Amino acid sequence: MKRNWIGGQWVEGERPSPNINPSDTTDVVGDYAQAGEAHARAAIAAAREAFPKWAAATPQARADALDFIGTEILARKAELGDLLAREEGKTLPEAIGEAGRAGQIFKFFAGEALRVPGERLASVRPGLDVEITREPLGVVAAITPWNFPIAMITRKCAPGWAAGCTGVVRPASQTPFSALELAVLAERAGMPPGVFNVITGKSGELGPELTSNPSVRKLTFTGSTEVGKFFLGYSAQSNMKQVWLECGGKSPNLVFADCDDLEAAADASAFGIWGNQGEVCSANSRLLVERKIKDQFLDMLKSRAGGFQPGDPLDPETAMGSIVEKRQTEKIMGYISKGKKLAKLVEGGKQLKMNGSDNYVTPTIFDEVRNDMVIAREEIFGPVLSVIPFESEEEAVGIANDPIYGLAASIWSNDLKRVHRLADAIQAGTVSVNC
Repeated sequence: MKRNWIGGQWVEGERPSPNINPSDTTDVVGDYAQAGEAHARAAIAAAREAFPKWAAATPQARADALDFIGTEILARKAELGDLLAREEGKTLPEAIGEAGRAGQIFKFFAGEALRVPGERLASVRPGLDVEITREPLGVVAAITPWNFPIAMITRKCAPGWAAGCTGVVRPASQTPFSALELAVLAERAGMPPGVFNVITGKSGELGPELTSNPSVRKLTFTGSTEVGKFFLGYSAQSNMKQVWLECGGKSPNLVFADCDDLEAAADASAFGIWGNQGEVCSANSRLLVERKIKDQFLDMLKSRAGGFQPGDPLDPETAMGSIVEKRQTEKIMGYISKGKKLAKLVEGGKQLKMNGSDNYVTPTIFDEVRNDMVIAREEIFGPVLSVIPFESEEEAVGIANDPIYGLAASIWSNDLKRVHRLADAIQAGTVSVNC
C-alpha cells in the first residue's frame, strides 16, 4: 500500500483506499493510505521545520535538485505515463507527453533557481539606496487536480522549490500515485526531509487544515469554483494567507469566414474539445463560428469525430480514453441529457461500456446552441461541444465574454487588425491566434 510522505518518512494513514483504473475496473492500480487532519498538521509542521534550511540553501543546490528530478522524470516518462494512463484514463501518448512536460518544467525552474531577480534603485533621499530582494515565502500548500496530475503538481512545486519554499501537496484522490512517485524522486534528489510532503485523501477532510493552518503562507488550488470559494473562506478565517485559485473555464473558440486554413482550424477545434476526453479547464468547449460558414465547418468537425472514438487508453492507437470516474461520467451524461432538450444533438452523446467500465463517452456536438443555455454556460468537463453561430465581430465578442469564466480563448482569422482588436477585447487570460 502507498503511504503518506511526511518529513522524509512513509507514514500510515487512517484507512486504505483502492486506486481503480477507470478505463478497466478490473485493474486495481494499488491501495493508498487516506490521511486525516492529524496527518495534514504533521506535514505542515515538517514543512515549517524544513523551511529555514532549504531557504538558506545555495541557489546552485536547489537548481541541482530540480534538475535531477527533471532528468529522472524524462528518463522514466514511459513508465510514469503508463501509471498516469491507468490512474486517470487518458491515452498513453498524452500521458507520456504530460510526464515529459513535467520533466521539462523541472529543468526550466532549475535554471530559474539561479536567476532569482533583485533591484537596486536610487532613493529620493540623498545618500540612500533602495534595495529590493526576493525571499522565499515559507510553507506552501498545493491542492492539485486529477486531469493533469503530474504536470499540475510540477507547475505548483517546481517554482516554489526553486525560490526556497517548502510545501505540502494533497493530490486528487483519483490520481494519488503520480504525486507519490514524485516524492520518491525528491528524496533521491537529496532534498532535506520535510521540503516536500504528500498527504493523500479527500479534499473536504484535508483542505480546511491546509487552508486555515497559520503556518501555511500560501495555498494554491486548481479545481472547481465551488471548492475554491470554500478555500477563500477558510483563509479569511485564519491568517488571510495568499490563495491562488484556478477554477475552470468555458473557453470560446472563434472561427471567422476569412480564416484561410479551415482544415487546421477544424483539426485544432476537434483536439481542443476531445483531447484528454475534454477534461481540460481550458478546453474549447464553445465553438463560436461565423454563420456563413457554420454548416461547412460543422461538417468538417463531424468528420473528425470518428478519429476520437473512445477506446483502451493503453492502446497507442487510441485517441480518446475514458472519463476519470463514474461520478464525472454521470455528470457529463446529465449535461448531455439537458442539452438534448435545449439544442440539436448532431454527433455522439452516447455512453459506452468496455473492459468492465462504462466511463466512456463519445465525442459530442450540439448545434443551434444559445449562449444562455446551461450547456453553454456551465463547465461540463467532458467531450461535449456547443456550437454557437454569430453574425458580426461585435456579437462574437459579446458571446465570448458573457459567462463568468475568463481562462482562455482562441481566434481563427486571416485579418491581422481584427486579431489584435479581438485579443484586446476578449476577457481571457490566454488568447491563441490561429493555433
